Amino acid sequence: MPPISIGLYGTLVAASLVLLLGRLLVEKTAPLKAFTIPEPVAGGLLVAGLLLLAQQVAGVTIKFDTSIQTPLMLAFFATIGLSANLASLRAGGRVMVKFLGVVLGLLLLQNIIGISLANLLGLPGHLGLLAGSITLSGGHGTGAAWSKVFSEQFGINGATELAMACATFGLVLGGLIGGPVAKILLKKVTPPGAEHNQDQDPGMFEEPQATRLITVNSFIESLALIVLSLAGGHMLAEALAGTAFELPTFVCVLFNGVLLRNVLSGLGWYQVFDREISVLGNVSLSLFLAMALMSLRLWELANLALPMLLILLVQALAMGAYAMWVTFRVMGANYDAVVLAAGHCGFGLGATPTAIANMQAVTHRFGPSHLAFIVVPMVGAFFIDIANAIIIKLFMALPIY
Repeated sequence: MPPISIGLYGTLVAASLVLLLGRLLVEKTAPLKAFTIPEPVAGGLLVAGLLLLAQQVAGVTIKFDTSIQTPLMLAFFATIGLSANLASLRAGGRVMVKFLGVVLGLLLLQNIIGISLANLLGLPGHLGLLAGSITLSGGHGTGAAWSKVFSEQFGINGATELAMACATFGLVLGGLIGGPVAKILLKKVTPPGAEHNQDQDPGMFEEPQATRLITVNSFIESLALIVLSLAGGHMLAEALAGTAFELPTFVCVLFNGVLLRNVLSGLGWYQVFDREISVLGNVSLSLFLAMALMSLRLWELANLALPMLLILLVQALAMGAYAMWVTFRVMGANYDAVVLAAGHCGFGLGATPTAIANMQAVTHRFGPSHLAFIVVPMVGAFFIDIANAIIIKLFMALPIY
């Protein structure tokens, strides 16, 4: 039976319904609420599961038009950049450096686990690397880029499909384990409640449900800044393509947003209106996550061979353990460290949007964490890709395959 195609408008309607369904599920389902599962994850995975059932039982396949998914993701990263003023970055500088060190440790651990288990299970070591930081901390974009190298240099057939499956598996697990990890760690601290950080202005993703007064003119100005960040980011990515400084497009978009905000502010030409940027960023984040999760073709994960699936399961367990025993302790063993650990689970296995959703689910119930929402977006969206590229190249050069 040919797939049933859902157009762009229908896909947007479906994504909106997924978000409403996720909110209802989390509010009405005690385990989901107790483990602070993000609303887009709850709704998206339920829809993906129903589509899996339809495909397996009736042979019906639904194909969504996800052409707007990438622009939504890039708009989300543009808003991160536009919200990053240098004063805030300096305020979280020392913690950011410490957190980056924790993240680097996980990158090394993921590759060591992947290569070691691959060799133990009789697989080529490069396959273990593909199931390491390339697709987990790196995500779909890094996986797609490096899979071409694996196919051309090492003759691994189906490397791209395998990389996408590994990244998808990580995206699902990243959204599922952050809440349980936070629940366990919250037993070690006293949640501060809504009064925590009230002496500081909340970050744009910190309180997504807060009421924000906006105007038509300023909204259009903020939208223009996001579009300028996207256009400049694409130009920068194209200019760096094929060079030693090549970076994913979303990193270039984020960097362009940071540059745009701080140059305009420094010259006294324009002050970014954070409330509009916050609204646009949270809308982009929610719709992107809903669209990404509801359109998961879960049956394709069955194409992962059992040894690769075993490696990924071990990686998920290692991520949870690392977040509890390393991230939480190194970052201070306090409430902010709990939120950072939940966020680390999100981008350590999946992507920065998943990290933000994990943290929002925790802070919505237990109180704000201003520091976490400064540190995680910048490290998870910017520094990690640069560090990951260096570490991947180092492991690729090792004579251990």
